[in-house]
Amino acid sequence: MTTQQRRILVIGIGAGDPDYLTLGAVKAMGRADVFFIVGKGAGTSALTDLRHRMLDEHARAPYRVVEVDDPSRDRRPMGRGDYTTAVHDWRARRADIFEGLLRDEMTADETAAFLVWGDPSLYDSTLGILATIEARGSLSTSVEVIPGISSVSALAARHRIPLNQVGRPLHITPARRLSDVGRNDDGDIVVMLDAHESFTEVEGDVWIYWGAYLGTPDELLVAGPLREVSDRIRQMHAEARDRHGWIMDTYLLRIVERPGPGPAADVRDDGGAGGIR
Repeated sequence: MTTQQRRILVIGIGAGDPDYLTLGAVKAMGRADVFFIVGKGAGTSALTDLRHRMLDEHARAPYRVVEVDDPSRDRRPMGRGDYTTAVHDWRARRADIFEGLLRDEMTADETAAFLVWGDPSLYDSTLGILATIEARGSLSTSVEVIPGISSVSALAARHRIPLNQVGRPLHITPARRLSDVGRNDDGDIVVMLDAHESFTEVEGDVWIYWGAYLGTPDELLVAGPLREVSDRIRQMHAEARDRHGWIMDTYLLRIVERPGPGPAADVRDDGGAGGIR
């Protein structure tokens, strides 16, 4: 292991609105000498552009930006074991890239930063990959984490609802595990990473609070009884993916006798360039 320790900031930058940056995140950005930005392809350039705008406003010159492409990943529907194998393979290749950045693109007296969408602790791989690099023994790292406003918090705020109900649990799950959680849970469920509209398989008297591109000019919001708004969400999901080439959505499923205090069956359309809102 090298005796030259790499100082790393993992900064949560929120769900999309530049105002979601915390004061802690702004101060941390001012301490970094080099920022590593992982791009996810031309179709998601808006995510990279947002990071650059944040740096223009809050980073302290002189600083450097190093951009790399995210390794490809098999996203076809697959069994749980195959999915886990695919993710581990993708993370290993990502760790190779990150290790190269830390070794070759910064000096031992510099501080590097990764700008993480949402919060680094919630369905993001950065912390796990840095732990893998440390375990390999080729680099010594000192990691500081600055939490951010997640899409889950942003969803609740935009719908004006609490995430939990009194005395009931709240589960956060990727969509591929929704059926498992739904069979064994008596609380509300927050669903993330739903590429296949898994909410269409949910039965019963359930309300959905759905949001996509939260905190951005393209934000989409729908709330209402799932059986009444499901088709509308599917239509908006398809149109948005066609328009932007990508979509990030999050939703809350809630069994309630009467909804509130958020909006009832609500689809907002601002009629502007940002599209449906």
